[in-house]
Amino acid sequence: MIEVKNLRKSFEDKEVLKGISTVFESGKTNLIIGQSGSGKTVFLKCLTGLIIPTEGEILFHGKNFSKFSYEEKQKLRSEIGTVFQGSALFDSMTVVENVRFPLEMFSNLSMKEMNMRSEEVLERVNLLPESFHKYPSEISGGMQKRVAIARAVVNNPKYLFADEPNSGLDPQTAMVIDQLLHELTVEYNTTTIINTHDMNSVLEIGESIVFLKNGIKEWYGDKTQILTTDNESAIEFVYSSKLFTKLREVLLKEKENSSKK
Repeated sequence: MIEVKNLRKSFEDKEVLKGISTVFESGKTNLIIGQSGSGKTVFLKCLTGLIIPTEGEILFHGKNFSKFSYEEKQKLRSEIGTVFQGSALFDSMTVVENVRFPLEMFSNLSMKEMNMRSEEVLERVNLLPESFHKYPSEISGGMQKRVAIARAVVNNPKYLFADEPNSGLDPQTAMVIDQLLHELTVEYNTTTIINTHDMNSVLEIGESIVFLKNGIKEWYGDKTQILTTDNESAIEFVYSSKLFTKLREVLLKEKENSSKK
């Protein structure tokens, strides 16, 4: 679990995050959503330690990250997996070498053990052995994303961060990636935090959702609650398309009929 208390971040005279407090639970897919410029990326980078907050606390299972010793921070980094936007695979490394990289950084396994573990997680994300020794440029975007996920979970991380994991993918592949992230989260009881603007992801795997607007936590709930919320800012974000507007009308009507019974 990760708990955030009064998190603020300013760049010179511009305040980007304005006192955010929330909780990200283990074993759930926790989503951060909001329009471009809402502070999602800065928030995620604060959580991963890439940006130092101006004020506030980030607690990893009750321990304040800002008070960690160097050794504790190094240990925490070994417990974090990250799926970067665009996958960020190493072009000069094969698929299995990309996945093996975190093990080389943080484990004491032998080369044989590292290769076995890398191939195990590649199979877990449904990649076939014939792709293991190909280079990223030789596989599809959806396969690259699976490799990125395999690399992120190869160390059995306690915390998994994903920045726009469906960016650039077709809807069907995006749905597969969503389900894969959810399955791995439940399987390993990981604290998974996903930064996304994809409403399909929200409706599929949004077990816990933080909606940001202008650096403020505007709304918090789950994928069912967000469809019938009265929060105007959340409504404006969620129902930006005619399809979702029609869906809202249907859901509200069902809710009204149910309350009359």
